Amino acid sequence: MSEAGEKPVGVIGHLIRKRRRQLHLTLQQLGERSGVSFSYLSQLERDNATPTLGTLAQVAKALGVGVDYFIATPRPADSVTRAGNRMRFSINGSSIQYERIGAEFPGNELSAFIMHVPPGFRSETVSHEGEEIVYVMDGEIVQVVDATEFTLGVGDSLHYRGTSPHSYRNDGADPARIFWSGTLTLFHTPGAGAFSPPDNGTDKRRKT
Repeated sequence: MSEAGEKPVGVIGHLIRKRRRQLHLTLQQLGERSGVSFSYLSQLERDNATPTLGTLAQVAKALGVGVDYFIATPRPADSVTRAGNRMRFSINGSSIQYERIGAEFPGNELSAFIMHVPPGFRSETVSHEGEEIVYVMDGEIVQVVDATEFTLGVGDSLHYRGTSPHSYRNDGADPARIFWSGTLTLFHTPGAGAFSPPDNGTDKRRKT
């Protein structure tokens, strides 16, 4: 298994702090722009928490960078990826592994991954712009949206607004394999609107 996304322990918190200070932002301001709580951002900067990819994307967007600023990820050579040939990556300190299956081209809006979720994993709660779809390929997960729990088994799916607070966990004894797709900007650097506060609507939520 390739761990292409791993960097030395502590690098993500350092890079968040460094970029935030370059932009002369307080943690409170970064929290308002990213939709991530002040307390959780503080934990991230002190390396006392490990974000999921979606949360890291929210922070990256608020800082005007792509997720690639924090982690090295495999880039598909074209729009075709082959089963068994996709490199896996992870955020350092996290037990979640990702296979990137989406491509980048002018105007693309979707990101997509196959996620390998180990037993006992629990994500943080997030909310953000856009929408998400999850489809269970193997195992079982519990997806929480707006405080409602959905137990999803093989072949089950769920489509929801990113602005609705959401999280997920694997309560089972076996790993789960999930297809995830959403419109949350992940790898390409955000454009001019990167520093606008997120549209929270009537709901509040945190990432996949």
